Amino acid sequence: MRVRRARDDVLLVELDDLAHAVALHARLRADPVPGVGETVPGARTLLVSFDPWRVDAAGLAGALRALAGTVARAPDVAEGGGRLVEVPTVYDGADLDEVARLLGCGTDALVRRHTAAAWTVGFVGFAPGFAYLTGDDPGLSVPRRATPRTRVPAGAVAMAGPWSGVYPRESPGGWQLVGRTDVVTWDAERDPPTPWAPGDRVRFVAVRPRARAAPRDQVGSPGSGRQSGLPTRSGTADGTGGAGLEVLASGMQTLVQDLGRPGLAHLGVSASGAADPRSLRAANRAVGNPPGTAALEAVGGGLRIRARGPLVVALAGADPGAVVHQARVEQADERADPVPVGRALRLADGDELALGAPARGWRTYVAVRGGLDVPPVLGSRSTDVLSGLGPAPLAPGTRVRCGYTDGRESGRDARRLRTHSRPEVLPGAVATDDVGAPDPAALPAPGEVATLPVVLGPHDDWFDAAATRLGGQDWEVTPRSDRVGLRLDGARPLDRAPSSRDRELPSEGCVTGALQVPPDGRPVLFGVDHPLTGGYPVVGAVAATHLWLLGQLPPGTLVRLRPTVVGTQMA
Repeated sequence: MRVRRARDDVLLVELDDLAHAVALHARLRADPVPGVGETVPGARTLLVSFDPWRVDAAGLAGALRALAGTVARAPDVAEGGGRLVEVPTVYDGADLDEVARLLGCGTDALVRRHTAAAWTVGFVGFAPGFAYLTGDDPGLSVPRRATPRTRVPAGAVAMAGPWSGVYPRESPGGWQLVGRTDVVTWDAERDPPTPWAPGDRVRFVAVRPRARAAPRDQVGSPGSGRQSGLPTRSGTADGTGGAGLEVLASGMQTLVQDLGRPGLAHLGVSASGAADPRSLRAANRAVGNPPGTAALEAVGGGLRIRARGPLVVALAGADPGAVVHQARVEQADERADPVPVGRALRLADGDELALGAPARGWRTYVAVRGGLDVPPVLGSRSTDVLSGLGPAPLAPGTRVRCGYTDGRESGRDARRLRTHSRPEVLPGAVATDDVGAPDPAALPAPGEVATLPVVLGPHDDWFDAAATRLGGQDWEVTPRSDRVGLRLDGARPLDRAPSSRDRELPSEGCVTGALQVPPDGRPVLFGVDHPLTGGYPVVGAVAATHLWLLGQLPPGTLVRLRPTVVGTQMA
């Protein structure tokens, strides 16, 4: 057993096999160690987060070693003693021929071997409902793709290493695609939300393609047309008599975000939440909301909303040069009033708030007093773009009701909202600087350099001179970046050490801020919607104190990675 650093507040425990990893995971969930947070099992590892204020890394490493020696392996996981789940599969994947070539057989022989193998659910990770299936045919093992795809279709049946799996919805992925299925492996409104659990047996059944009566819904059941937590376009704000907002233009992307849904990693559900939680908290405090209240997260500007009833709003994060167009001003005398960042602002019924493109930073948070009343999914109103949980990205015409929190307007505030027609900064509002939010003028801009401290590990020893090569050049944030990950490009990709060039890493847990390196040597910097597990080595991770900054790095920003801790294994 070895313990490696995965971030300054996360350890990676390497164990003998999957059974030991699952057993230690179960033990920590049943009998928590003080200071330990969520744990994520992998093929031979357990990712363990902890609170550095309550327990130090070296002391926790010793406690985990002692605890691992007392747990017994989980025989049901290793031997497949659970239920049988059949997966009807059309074997026409984009990589079917390549996988057959790698295995030295024809495609028909590959299909026969894949369907004849007995598969077992080892653990659930990567994304909600994604099960890592281990088979009893040791020859069915293929490497991952050298460069992961940015889009893998929902229902894709795939292979990587000795594993098979089914992608629950469209997402990035580096596995080899051999087929597709209509089996819905994740539905948040179903109990349980996934059809399998560790220890269940799985059998793939080859079927012929057929015409589908309706397109497969990526979140609900086939053809249902339902998405979890989707705000309506039918005017819910007006229909119920409450105040709300109408989206006139959604810009590059506008999402509903709160502080996420932590504690569900055992279901393959990441915490998600605001990409810049400091700015979310600041915007909410400025309007008098609890810090984690659901608000709008606007990417790159372009958002335009109309108040449906009187609202109090505030902006934080990137300064988009926002203006308010007043509903009560005659067209000939129309003017736009500028909106300061970090101050509460009153909107009258019909007023329009328009966000321009920020010169610095990337995300602006728009909080509304009372919060955005969209249906919570698994206890959160946040949108997870990888898993599809939460509200869909807002589109023009969407109306969202406001006011689900207990902090209702006082009678005095309500009277002032009725008597003032012109947008006005409310006296005594809290500035974002006073609550720890970033100064918009100090956020990074395209072409400028943003420095990020990096904790090396757990696999920096897989690379040649990792610390020098990682921190000795600037990495550009490419336009192919999103909340799942920032794709970085540099003049000199990271080279693997000779001893690691032909190695395949068994899938293991990953953290926000991890620098995962595919074979092309160009790191992917994981964001808040990253997969919970991955199979490319992680050279390091951004320190927890700087994770908020990942949400404010626009494409074109140059990132300078400064290694702060060298070494992979805890003493």
